[in-house]
Amino acid sequence: MLSFLDIFSTDAKILLYVQDHIRCSVLDKVFPLITHLGDAGIFWILLSLVLLIFKKTRKAGAFSLGALIGSVVLNNMILKVVINRTRPYELIEGLRLIGKAAKDASFPSGHTAASFASAVAMFPNLKKRYGVPLLILALLISLSRVYIGIHYPSDIVGGFVSGLFLGIMANVIGNLVLRKLSDRAKSSETAESAQ
Repeated sequence: MLSFLDIFSTDAKILLYVQDHIRCSVLDKVFPLITHLGDAGIFWILLSLVLLIFKKTRKAGAFSLGALIGSVVLNNMILKVVINRTRPYELIEGLRLIGKAAKDASFPSGHTAASFASAVAMFPNLKKRYGVPLLILALLISLSRVYIGIHYPSDIVGGFVSGLFLGIMANVIGNLVLRKLSDRAKSSETAESAQ
């Protein structure tokens, strides 16, 4: 079984490898732009609100907002506070951060968790030609966090697992609520027609 030291060592090796062998002038401009799409979940929140406007996509927007609220509670208010992991650029010697330092804890990646929570919540409720690019965007936002050196790879894994769970739960709970509302509306109509 992996120890915390093993995980930290593997994380450090990956981050330094990315810095020394993958970073380049083009990606140094591209990945910060991609990472900003996940800032405070704004892209996902705005997209969800736009989807709420149209009847065909309202379910995707509502489920996404539910998953995003779950992400704030689980990841930002609970896991980050309890685990309180120090950011990699503060501990790994030689690791250079691209961009501004973060003020909160490192685990799990909030950008990753929110991105996958939203994309996974939307995926079954949108056509694949929209759902697949959203999942790809969530993956790119996640990878950008490692690229710029603000998260350990294990933070990304934690954020992915959390986001996947929240996106699935948004669909399970959302569909149950919709089914109950539909059943209630039908029984109400039946009662009215019987009078």
